[in-house]
Amino acid sequence: MKALKPIRTKKDAVAAKREIERLWDAAPGTPEHDRLEILATLLAAYEEAHCPIEPPDPVEAIRFRMEQMGISRKDLEACIGSRARVSEILGRKRSLTLPMIRRLHAALGIPAEILLAG
Repeated sequence: MKALKPIRTKKDAVAAKREIERLWDAAPGTPEHDRLEILATLLAAYEEAHCPIEPPDPVEAIRFRMEQMGISRKDLEACIGSRARVSEILGRKRSLTLPMIRRLHAALGIPAEILLAG
């Protein structure tokens, strides 16, 4: 078994992923499972530092939540305004206002920081 070392490069990350896959079924309490946990922690730290996940687009977040909740454009009128305004927002012709963001956050549970990113 090779010695553990920090993950500093993409090549190191690929090697760590391979080793994690190899160790995936290791029984808890074994040295292999300990190695798996350590490698997973190192890989997570590397990915957090080098592969940040961008926040979703506000309009895509609204569309996703609509699909999840089974709601229509008409249902958004209470948060956004008229049918035309909903169409403008979802068509990216108009930006969300702060009052819209507050209402969407309250009604749909979309984090405000995602809605503000637009």
